[in-house]
Amino acid sequence: MYRFLLTPRWWGINVFVLLAIPFCVFMGSWQLSRFEERMQDHDQATAQAATNKREAAAPLAELLPVDQKTSGRQATVSGRYGKQLLVPGRELDGRRGFYVLTLLRTDGGKALPVVRGWLPGAADPAKAPAAPKGEVTVTGALQASEQPGENGVSAQGGLPAGQTSAISAASLVNLVSYDLYDAWVTLDKADPGMKAVPASVPADSGLNLKAFQNLGYTGEWFVFAGFVVFMWFRLLRREVEFLRDAELGLVPEESEQRAAV
Repeated sequence: MYRFLLTPRWWGINVFVLLAIPFCVFMGSWQLSRFEERMQDHDQATAQAATNKREAAAPLAELLPVDQKTSGRQATVSGRYGKQLLVPGRELDGRRGFYVLTLLRTDGGKALPVVRGWLPGAADPAKAPAAPKGEVTVTGALQASEQPGENGVSAQGGLPAGQTSAISAASLVNLVSYDLYDAWVTLDKADPGMKAVPASVPADSGLNLKAFQNLGYTGEWFVFAGFVVFMWFRLLRREVEFLRDAELGLVPEESEQRAAV
C-alpha cells in the first residue's frame, strides 16, 4: 500500500520535508542563540553600569569616541555654558516631561551637550533654570549620540525654536554655530529644581525590541518545522485513505489513474 512513496511526486515531497525540517531547526536554534547573546550583553551592560558608578571620573578626551566600553563611564570636563535647548517628550519615573540641555563650550572650542536635568510637563523655556555663569567643571555619565527610534527618541520635525528631538551632533549642528562633540553627558546630580536623568545602556546591549524579535523568530521557525511534519503526515494519511477507497471500488477509475501518477 505504501509503494506510492516511491513515485516521483512523493520523492519530491519527501526530499522537501527532509531538507525543510533541519533547515527550520537550524534557523530556530540560530535565532535562539542571538537572543541568548543579547541576554548576555544585557547582563554585562547592567554589571558595567554598576562598575561605572564606582569608578572615578576620567577626562572627556580619554573616553572618546564613545563605544560600548566607554558608554556610561563617568566623564569630567570644564568650560562655560552657552546655548540652552529643550528636549521634549521624555519620560522619567512614569511621567512625561522634557530634558534641559545646555551646551558646554570647552577650552578646545568644541561644545559638549550636557543634560542638566529633567522637568515634568510640556517643554517651556520659562520653567528651565538658567545655567550657571562663568567657568564650571561638570561630571556625568557619557552617552553616545542618539538616533531616531532609539531610547524613545522620535523623529518628529517642526519643533518650536529652542527645541530638539534628538541629542546628537547631527541634529544640533543646525542649531548652533560652533563645533560639537559626537557625544553628550547627563549630570549625576541635576541642577537645583530638576531631576537627574539616568544613563541609558549602550545601543544593542539591552532587552530591546530586537531581542524579543529574535525570541519570536525562534518560536516561528520551530512552529514551521512542526507544520512541515504535520502536513507530511496529513498528505500520507489522505493518500492511504484514497488507496483503500480505490481497493473497495469507491473511487472513480479516472481518479484512481491520476493518483497512481
